[in-house]
Amino acid sequence: MTKKTFIKCLALLLLVTTLSGCIFKEEDALIIGSRNNTESIILSNLMGQLIEEKTGINVTYKENLGGSNVVWTAMLNGKIDVIPDYTGTIVINYYQETTGNADETLAKTKELVLADDITALESFGFNNTYTLALDEAEAESLGVTTFSDFAKVSDDFILGAVFEFIDRPDGLPGFQKEYDLQFKDVKGMDHGIMYRSINAKEVDVINSYTTDGQLQMYNLRVLEDDKGYFPPYHALPLVRTEVLEQYPEIGEVLLELAGKIDETAMQEMNAKVDNEGQMVELVAKEFLQEAGFISKE
Repeated sequence: MTKKTFIKCLALLLLVTTLSGCIFKEEDALIIGSRNNTESIILSNLMGQLIEEKTGINVTYKENLGGSNVVWTAMLNGKIDVIPDYTGTIVINYYQETTGNADETLAKTKELVLADDITALESFGFNNTYTLALDEAEAESLGVTTFSDFAKVSDDFILGAVFEFIDRPDGLPGFQKEYDLQFKDVKGMDHGIMYRSINAKEVDVINSYTTDGQLQMYNLRVLEDDKGYFPPYHALPLVRTEVLEQYPEIGEVLLELAGKIDETAMQEMNAKVDNEGQMVELVAKEFLQEAGFISKE
């Protein structure tokens, strides 16, 4: 064996030795991903900070990756290790299955993702479902409180909606069919732009989420899904099963968050970031400290 060949073999051996037993992809850190919205990034930081505090495992954040399908594909391909996601999205959008009540949808979520070597843990506690929101004064003058009420006047309204909602099977297409909604126009936009657009009267009604922080800033009426069209969208952690098998303490730590974040708490955290301009990391840290998960410095 030549000296050059020996060096190459030695380098390869060292590389294999270094990588053996290591499943994290970047700087030997757990990779936590998030969608391109405030709530997803906050949840990622809540999980990451708690994991680092309780286990000492280093965390790398991959934030603003895109919509749900982009993040899900990265998870399936092993590019990220942990994400926050929603039961209804998983069952309907990823697997094209039907949902049931909250418990049934959670059980089906766990069953479906496990077949793809992903483990769904318990819900954080809140249900962030779709809704419609419009100017409070206009809603009052029209006597609109439910989706069925709104359907009678919807053809006079321009809808501002996130691009994903317009295309998803559990979004606009089925929603329009269920309530016989006919909008004057539909404008696709990023989530962060919707509230500015309705405030500027560029659109008349928006597809908001029940935990949106901007609902606290603008005088909007959130309408009731009186036919119960939208399924449960309980937020929960998803972890690659391979990661949990090698680092079971990650699952134990994330289970501490089960049932600890309700709709009000999530909306308040979203509002601190979106309305007050606070940093995501600080908002997440404050919640964990106030809830007693980590010590105050």
